[in-house]
Amino acid sequence: MTKIFENLELIDENCQIYCKDCRIALKELAENSIDCIITDPPYFIDGMGSEWNDKNLKNKALKSGVIGGLPVGMKFDKNQSTRLQAFMNPIAKEFYRILKPGGFCIVFSQARLYHAMAMSIDVAGFEIRDMLVWKYEGQAKAFSQSHFIKKDKHLSAAQKAALIAELEGYKTPQLKPQIEPMVMAQKPKNGTFLQNWQEYKLGLIDTKASLDGKFPGNVMEVSKHSRKSESKAKTPHLTPKPIKLLSHLIRLFTQENHLVLDPFCGSGATALAALQNKRRFIGFEIEEAYFKFAKKRVMEVKGRI
Repeated sequence: MTKIFENLELIDENCQIYCKDCRIALKELAENSIDCIITDPPYFIDGMGSEWNDKNLKNKALKSGVIGGLPVGMKFDKNQSTRLQAFMNPIAKEFYRILKPGGFCIVFSQARLYHAMAMSIDVAGFEIRDMLVWKYEGQAKAFSQSHFIKKDKHLSAAQKAALIAELEGYKTPQLKPQIEPMVMAQKPKNGTFLQNWQEYKLGLIDTKASLDGKFPGNVMEVSKHSRKSESKAKTPHLTPKPIKLLSHLIRLFTQENHLVLDPFCGSGATALAALQNKRRFIGFEIEEAYFKFAKKRVMEVKGRI
């Protein structure tokens, strides 16, 4: 695997991570050059969009205590879906161009906007094969109305007590989040499954890859707590994915020496999963702090530090 950007640093020929906007970097990749894409783009809720500002998001999370545990649900913007698709549509077209026939594109999303993410990938030309689900421990985020009732100056004490009693157990429409959906898409194959496999070694899934010893399913239960043992240092990223989960996806959809791309590389979990499973990797990350952390994690694994 040759170095893509001659003026930028890479880790080695089998693992390239660049601090670069993927909307620009993807255009530098050759057509039909990537075996698999596994990525976690911005959610486009609560400031997590194309205008992502790491410092502002973390300050907001500290004040509200809700940004780190999605979905938030307290602020609903009907334009979120439109903005997500405007952002993802050109990116999805690049995904389609660079992925080899029969290759899989796995994109994490969020329950409220999964439909928009899937549509962007669909209109780019992909076949939507399934919706995968990461299942994890959830934390209830719903709010009661008692606080607002108590502050209402138009209600008497008796009316407040009656309304609070009436709404006992009733909260804002937010069920405890316990899943994160993923779009499982595939670039159309050339010919039959067998013909495509013979040409590209892609298009079929490895059902020997299992999280629980059983035939792999579309619901993948991996504890969020597993992330604590996966890195010596606490990740600066707000929404990191467990390496165990990413390793499972990589084993399911690729073979050894295949080239995996994560254009929203974040803290480098996909890179580590690829290396642990003897796959080659390319990643792009626009946030310099995340890029430096990802590079450090990978170099630690490779024994460079």
